[in-house]
Amino acid sequence: MTRHSPMTKVNIKDLPLDERPREKMMGQGPAALSDAELLAILIGSGNAEETAVGLMQRVLHDCNNSLNTLGHMTIDDLVSRYKGIGEAKAITLLAACELGSRRRREEVVVRKKITNSLDAYEYFDDMRNLHLEECRIIMLRQNHSIIGSALISKGGLTGTAVDVREVLRHALINRAAGIVLCHNHPSGNLTPSNEDNRLTHSVAEACRTMNIQLVDHIIVASTGFYSYREQGKI
Repeated sequence: MTRHSPMTKVNIKDLPLDERPREKMMGQGPAALSDAELLAILIGSGNAEETAVGLMQRVLHDCNNSLNTLGHMTIDDLVSRYKGIGEAKAITLLAACELGSRRRREEVVVRKKITNSLDAYEYFDDMRNLHLEECRIIMLRQNHSIIGSALISKGGLTGTAVDVREVLRHALINRAAGIVLCHNHPSGNLTPSNEDNRLTHSVAEACRTMNIQLVDHIIVASTGFYSYREQGKI
């Protein structure tokens, strides 16, 4: 393993050819690169003690090797915590993470249907690490093809007030035959609260009155998701 003096700036060009991310990508394709190597291509350089790859390995380690967690850091977080990452590099990293998140959502939209709870979870994947609680819906046609989505409410760390009338308003305006309700738990705890259960019951009753199907209610968190449909509670 090559060791570098702490006073010597470590450059990727000083590494063996097969360890340089750009050359590795050209020779083997992007799938051959680790997340850290792909991110290193974006930032270009590290700092006096670390190559770009080493720096990104450390950043990812601090994020539990989760690109989603990295994507929810702020520019100030990255700049203040990591030597060698300035505003421009931080913006580049966060922009790349956001593009990845949008690509995942687009893949669900391309499939055009919500066929199970996993499809719904993947559609709402960007909610997993939000710091505040939000409630959103997907609006569906009779065959469960996607019409679109809507933000119903945004709240605090422990909850958000959901107006059932607002849920119905979006569904009716868009002529939806069904909806998927979703909210996130910033705490990471996927266990539904009593308020979550009351909300599910209220929305289900209101939808039934208007002949709209509540297909599912999904709770998402950094730890995964909970489906009321899968649990037999809808």
